[in-house]
Amino acid sequence: MTTAAKPLHRLFCQDYQDILELETEITDVRPGAVAVAQSPFFPGGGGQMMDQGQLAWENGSANVTGIRFEEGLMWHSLDTNTELSGTVRLKVDPGFRHMMSEMHTIAHIANAVAFQAFDGALLTGAQLGDQGTLRIDLDLPSVANDQLRALEGAMNEVVREDRTIRYVDMTRAEAEDQPGLFRSKSVSPPIQDDGFVRVVDIVGLDRQACGGTHLNTTGKARPIRVLKVDNKGRHNRRMKIGFAEPGFTD
Repeated sequence: MTTAAKPLHRLFCQDYQDILELETEITDVRPGAVAVAQSPFFPGGGGQMMDQGQLAWENGSANVTGIRFEEGLMWHSLDTNTELSGTVRLKVDPGFRHMMSEMHTIAHIANAVAFQAFDGALLTGAQLGDQGTLRIDLDLPSVANDQLRALEGAMNEVVREDRTIRYVDMTRAEAEDQPGLFRSKSVSPPIQDDGFVRVVDIVGLDRQACGGTHLNTTGKARPIRVLKVDNKGRHNRRMKIGFAEPGFTD
């Protein structure tokens, strides 16, 4: 069963982050994988892990073990070889999504505070872990590790301020005209297939091009702790960040 591929203009989860269950049609099948018309899953990328969850049908369910894109189709790998067709229900695990969104929000806050404190520090890498810690790497050759540890207070102040987080679409030209919008030293800007750049706006603090999921306000994040700062090469400073309170439970 195959249908014509359609351009993937943007992810469903980028417009509807709060919808974690969705009925959808299977558009193509392979052994152990299905392509669907629409999916609430974040596929992973930009340092954020893919969503965890299940695909359910009338008589059963399977875990989603991987997501990849081919010719405009979003393929979901499953831990079953059951032959499927018709309508299925995709269910994203809410606890894991919340943790990823919370850590991605904190990563933006950390980057914004460092960017302001150290005159435009560029991001050289980021990774959100599955145990509630994250790391961000910054190009800061002349900054001491203790100076980065001292940013903890400013980061927690942004959390307490409960700033709104919203999303704006811009053309590539518009985005490039705004200094500081692209923060990565080595990664190309995340441009949608429709030519627009998705910008995450922490109102009154920071704007960055990004394709991941985030909280709706900074106040929904827990207070953080800077757990460790390391030198990774002559230029790179790595911050490991965790939370001062227990994790989210659904």
